[in-house]
Amino acid sequence: MDRTQDRQLVARLEAGDEGAVEQLAEQYGARIYQLALRYVKNREDAEEVAQDVLLKVCRKIDRFRGDAALSSWIYRITFNTAMSRLRVQQAARAAERERDHAETAMASAGERRAPREPADWSRMPDEALLRLQLRQAVALALEELPEIYRAPVVLRDIQGLSTVEASARLQVKDQTLKSRLHRGRLMLRERLGSFTSGLSLHRPTPACC
Repeated sequence: MDRTQDRQLVARLEAGDEGAVEQLAEQYGARIYQLALRYVKNREDAEEVAQDVLLKVCRKIDRFRGDAALSSWIYRITFNTAMSRLRVQQAARAAERERDHAETAMASAGERRAPREPADWSRMPDEALLRLQLRQAVALALEELPEIYRAPVVLRDIQGLSTVEASARLQVKDQTLKSRLHRGRLMLRERLGSFTSGLSLHRPTPACC
């Protein structure tokens, strides 16, 4: 289409002419789809991108200034829409991988957790009693942490992995791992605060008759 036809189509779109919408789809739909397919590599995604682009063109037609050809403006919208879709998909896949790794890490660390069943502490020395109480308190506090913070704590502080190893396991940057680990440790400390403040190292002495 030449510039004159572009201006006519734009004017009709701005006026809400349904025939112009059909002309837009007929004129550019196939090319938008082919361009989208080049980026997203998937026919279904390309079709959805093409539909999104046509809707955006209709809704944002008042932003077209006419400095370049209408086709160039439409293709720029197509590129941005396709890239946005790819970023969303990549973020979703990364989040899913991170969740899977965290679940695996927690499962492998499960054997190290203290049992949650009530124990008979009446004959235990004070030091052994303290260690058991602390282990159980830590296990319960860990379970209460959000998964995104629990996994770094488990990998670094329970399994003993290095920052590089833990980052690779969770597929995050070292700085991200350190930030989440720091936050997880703070949350764990807060949860263990009530335990340490209320801990009694000695069993109560029975009242005299």
